[in-house]
Amino acid sequence: MRYGLDISSAGAWGDPRTMSELAALAERSGWDGVFLEDYVFFPGGRDTYDPWVTLAAIAVATEWVALGTLVTPLPRRRAWKVAAEAMTLDHLSGGRMVLGVGSGDPNSDDFRSVGELTSARSRAAMLDEALQVVTGLWSGEPVSYHGTHIDVTGVILRPRPLQRPRIPIWVGGCLANKGPRERALRWDGACLYRVPPPDWEDLTASYIQMLRESAAVRRGDDSFVVAVGGRERGDDLQAEIDYVSTIAAVGAAWWHEYVPPRVPLEVARARIEGGPIRAR
Repeated sequence: MRYGLDISSAGAWGDPRTMSELAALAERSGWDGVFLEDYVFFPGGRDTYDPWVTLAAIAVATEWVALGTLVTPLPRRRAWKVAAEAMTLDHLSGGRMVLGVGSGDPNSDDFRSVGELTSARSRAAMLDEALQVVTGLWSGEPVSYHGTHIDVTGVILRPRPLQRPRIPIWVGGCLANKGPRERALRWDGACLYRVPPPDWEDLTASYIQMLRESAAVRRGDDSFVVAVGGRERGDDLQAEIDYVSTIAAVGAAWWHEYVPPRVPLEVARARIEGGPIRAR
């Protein structure tokens, strides 16, 4: 199992320079990936820096950790712009980019305060259309797509990403809802949560097994990624080690820990330098 650090380009230490320094520290401290939330207006009105520009700084500051977004709300983005940004980051990082996607939080200012569509049905349809366009553009071939929400004709994005067959796509959302669960199984991995924030319940071993078995039947192989976590570390370290060991035993590919922007920089640095909770 690999270990991901989830942070936000927001708050007092969210600027690209500081974030790149923390990402380099994470790489030295045994983390396998650094992943950013994707907000324009971070909840609570904190200072917010663009996560894609920040990822570029992180790509230059690190050598081998995976990097990406968890998650990018594609319904509020131009699919071709995301395709170009992710492709560029893949080249800049030497093939380390992961694109996490979701339908977005309709209650965030990124949707409700700027006139974006907020219905679950519309956001789901926009997400599915955008994924078709993004992956089509990564092929380097002409793309024409005429959907309900996206219309493109004969566009070509080059160069292709470094990774083959393409940049991995992980799908987030609530596991209890059929739509996100089925969508994740159509792509490369799942970064699903069990109960919507701000409440939290960790995925159980049985859920992880279900996802992996369903993916193996559909794909005919064992390549599907199940990424688990994305919350702060709990106070009971032994209980955390027990849980991480349990999910590793059933084939979870990633365990993610979140260091929120509300903590002071020195606290964030200490948590990162201490390394991840590891399975036995």
